[in-house]
Amino acid sequence: CSKVDEYGFERPDDFDYETYEDFMSQYLKVLAKRSRKWSHIIGKGKSLKRSLTVKRYVRKGIPGEHRGLVWLTVSGAERIKEETGPDLYLRLLRGPLDQEIIDTVRTDLPRTFPDNIFFNAAEDHQLQLYNVLVAYAHDNKEVGYCQGLNYIAGLLLLVTKDEDTSFWLLKVLVERILPQLKVPEVHRHVTAIGLPWAVITTKWFICLFAEVLPIETVLRIWDCLFYEGSKIIFRVCITLIKRNKDSLLQCDDFSSLAECFKDITRDSLVLQCHNFMQSIFKVPGSLSGNMILTLRTKLSEQRRKSQHGNSR
Repeated sequence: CSKVDEYGFERPDDFDYETYEDFMSQYLKVLAKRSRKWSHIIGKGKSLKRSLTVKRYVRKGIPGEHRGLVWLTVSGAERIKEETGPDLYLRLLRGPLDQEIIDTVRTDLPRTFPDNIFFNAAEDHQLQLYNVLVAYAHDNKEVGYCQGLNYIAGLLLLVTKDEDTSFWLLKVLVERILPQLKVPEVHRHVTAIGLPWAVITTKWFICLFAEVLPIETVLRIWDCLFYEGSKIIFRVCITLIKRNKDSLLQCDDFSSLAECFKDITRDSLVLQCHNFMQSIFKVPGSLSGNMILTLRTKLSEQRRKSQHGNSR
């Protein structure tokens, strides 16, 4: 195996090549089969539409050569682009541009995937990332630019190899797809020890696992995320926590618990992306979008009451 994966990420010194080769020897056969099936439904002259068949195909993985097109279609980004104006991205880059946004984005560019040979060695990749982030910050002034968007946009560029596509996918992610956990024992344990959930999961949510899990696993998660929405992120989180519940409950202090949460993202299953994706639809059990919305509403209400109480 190469020290660099197909997306340009350098593998760590402790990378388990033997396990990876064993998995890939089987997974390559799966990829070849999936590629043939996808080529049949998005062949020349065919229009891809959301359906139970497409949803099933998405859950089993989208071939790399089709990801940009499929993500655009199933997420609704293509429709938004047509309704908003296909030339929006270029119009935004023509300006006028806010110098403060430009300076902030430029500060973060060198920090984006420092272990990726494309972002390290090719200036055009950083320029493309700069363009996407600056354009989006000017399009959505309420969000502007915030840390984490650079990792998401960077990975979108590595996958789609197209600025315009990456811009629209970033837009649909932030504005449409991502506008309490179901493991109560772990929740109580973490709370009792005093480790804020934000410390643990911020990178999971902000970067959508882009710097947390193996790249092919991240892309398989994103396949489902673009089709099924934010509940996929919760499914991944719950699966990781449930699979490692015993280890988490054995931690008895802040530092050991924080370290344990780092270790669970290196769970042996996460390298085997096909098996891991099957598990996220089994381990958490029922997890509907309505359930997540109800929990978010409840949490927002609790925060509002807390803030109201503190202001008295």
